[in-house]
Amino acid sequence: MGQGRETAAEITEKSKRPFPVVPTTKILASGRFTCPPTPEQLKTIFPKEVPATLRLYLAGKIDQWWARQDQQGPVFLMNVTSVEEARAILEKLPLGQAKLMEFEYVELSPLTPLHLLLTEGRANANT
Repeated sequence: MGQGRETAAEITEKSKRPFPVVPTTKILASGRFTCPPTPEQLKTIFPKEVPATLRLYLAGKIDQWWARQDQQGPVFLMNVTSVEEARAILEKLPLGQAKLMEFEYVELSPLTPLHLLLTEGRANANT
C-alpha cells in the first residue's frame, strides 16, 4: 500500500497469487458513524458536510456515492489509488474532523482473471 521497497514477505506473497498483480485504480470507502449524531450535530455539521462532499465529487475525487441501507454512513467509490490518499481526503470532511465518522477502505483493481482470455493457449484454442 505504501510506496517504498517491497519486503521479502510481500514478494513471496505476490508470487503465490494465482493472478498477476495489477495496480490499484480506485478505493471503496465504506463509512460508519462512530456514534449516532445528535440532533444538534445534525444541524451544525451536516450543512457543512454535504457541500464539502459535493466539492470532492465535482473535483473528481469521488466517482460515485451511496447511502448504506443500515443508515450507518455513506459509501464512496473514490478516484484515488491509495488508501492513504482516500483517508487524508475523508478525514478533512466535517464529520471526520469531529471524529464522528470512520471508514473501512478497500483497494480495487481491474478484474485480474481477465488475463486468462489473453494467454497464448486460450487464443490457440479458438482457432
